Amino acid sequence: MTETSPGAHPRHELDEVIHAPVRFSIVATLAAADKAEFAFVRDTVEVSDSVLSRQVATLEKAGYVAVTKGYVGKRPRTWLALTPSGRTAFAAHCQALRAIAGDGAGGG
Repeated sequence: MTETSPGAHPRHELDEVIHAPVRFSIVATLAAADKAEFAFVRDTVEVSDSVLSRQVATLEKAGYVAVTKGYVGKRPRTWLALTPSGRTAFAAHCQALRAIAGDGAGGG
């Protein structure tokens, strides 16, 4: 084992889709629930509708977020939920962040 092994640093385990700050915040918010209304996520993450829509589209394309549309009474609603693969990817991403934070203090 050498310290210069390619791919040995935990940063290689970061998920590029989740890593963007807004997407990370969205996924973290959704990880705490089975599903959440679009407006709740928007307000929690503090972004506009259009920003949230674009970021959710990226997460949905990656298979990490499921979008469900429906009605509450006569009002249209959109719900967001992490898929099983989204939960797995988020857990792995967080583990890589913890490894970097814990192991990255020395050297350089």
